[in-house]
Amino acid sequence: MRTRIRKIIVTGGAGFIGSEFVRLAVSRGYSVVVIDKLTYAGDLARLAAVSDKISFYKTDICNRKKIDAIFSKEKPQIVIHFAAETHVDRSIGDATAFLDTNVGGTHVLLEAARKYKLNKFVHISTDEVYGEIKKGEFSEGGSLNPSNPYAASKAAADLLIKSYIRTYNFPALIVRPSNNYGLWQYPEKLIPVVILKALNNERVPVYGEGKNKREWLYVKDCARGVLTVMNKGAIGQTYNLGSRRQSRNIDTVKKVIRMLGRDSKLIQFVQDRPGHDWRYALDSSKIAKLGWTQKFDFDTGIKETVDWYRQNTDWLNTKREKLEQYWRSVYFCKGSK
Repeated sequence: MRTRIRKIIVTGGAGFIGSEFVRLAVSRGYSVVVIDKLTYAGDLARLAAVSDKISFYKTDICNRKKIDAIFSKEKPQIVIHFAAETHVDRSIGDATAFLDTNVGGTHVLLEAARKYKLNKFVHISTDEVYGEIKKGEFSEGGSLNPSNPYAASKAAADLLIKSYIRTYNFPALIVRPSNNYGLWQYPEKLIPVVILKALNNERVPVYGEGKNKREWLYVKDCARGVLTVMNKGAIGQTYNLGSRRQSRNIDTVKKVIRMLGRDSKLIQFVQDRPGHDWRYALDSSKIAKLGWTQKFDFDTGIKETVDWYRQNTDWLNTKREKLEQYWRSVYFCKGSK
């Protein structure tokens, strides 16, 4: 049992995965400070259930002066760094924000954490830093071979953190999760896009022939995994975090459409995106040795996810207006088939 409540700063805590972690940490008795810029992908509604139990700062992690002031005031012991630009398609269109936030913002946080002598800095990376793998699984010692600007920006952040560990004996750990899905996910990622489109009997876009494979991890399991690394992980180490449950995108799409009682004729194959990784797969045995196990298989997690979106169509549809033009430019462009 902990003898004192530890104070945690969670960057990107109003985002999809970050907010799940915030809710979990609050339920476990931690004192949580959230920093979030509230870009299009951030939403305070995700934190409504714990809003009276956290401190919140609407701040860009690239702003050195404001970040320093927050660290000085709050005096955290741990940083959990989720804040990032995360959508591959947007990075292909313009990588500027990805480099600014994912690399520059990470550097600002590292300097603040070093200045105020934090006990631990947990950086949330991605399996995409490894690139694609046709067979087998990536271990944490695998080489970094990112295929798109988003993945490259996350790989750069990983390398920057590793340099701080080596140069400054900095107390950092890195977590590389596989593709997350679940409640509150912004509808630019595959599964919520399918749900929103299918619920409205609209065309459901699928890149190429939909044969690319992804490893799906329920967001609740991901948050628990990050907490496990925070509490039990070894300083300086990297931990893969996956479900070992892979499926082709087309099979995932068809499954969700069936669950919604819609016809697979809604599927429209669209021009594949540049540099589209064929397959991701992680060896997560290292984090399993810390005691983490997956609690939600895909069938259970996807049912809970679909049911939640059905019950929260108002929230889902509030995102539609900002997405309409984006969808047209990305999915239903010349070359759709």
